[in-house]
Amino acid sequence: MLNLVKKSFDKENIEYEYLDGRTKDRQAKVDNFQNNENVRVFLISLKAGGTGINLTAADYVYLLDPWWNPAVEAQAIDRCYRIGQTKKVMAYKMICKGTIEEKIMKYQESKKQLSADIIQTDESFVKALSKESITDLFQ
Repeated sequence: MLNLVKKSFDKENIEYEYLDGRTKDRQAKVDNFQNNENVRVFLISLKAGGTGINLTAADYVYLLDPWWNPAVEAQAIDRCYRIGQTKKVMAYKMICKGTIEEKIMKYQESKKQLSADIIQTDESFVKALSKESITDLFQ
């Protein structure tokens, strides 16, 4: 998907930075995006962009290819919410109806629900305690 966007940007002469798993000098790409006023777009693969970079110059994040694991997407978005960020960042998922991406989104939702059902926070645990359960703790 990134290559399709890249080709379109090249055709329209839109300046951008590009980072994927094959990128050698990641920090140079990040620095150019952060400091070059002419580069307002950074195309990054989810897996390559999910760790080790900080993008405090970002205003918007568009996820074009969802990942099976929603935590991977969250990690990638979090790269824009780093120390030094002074703006609000808007994150959007761009999903076409009737595609594999739509199916992945549904899979993610079921995975999130399963996780919520299995893993309870301390707060949900405390709310579930009855008066008798609390009394038993102190006897």
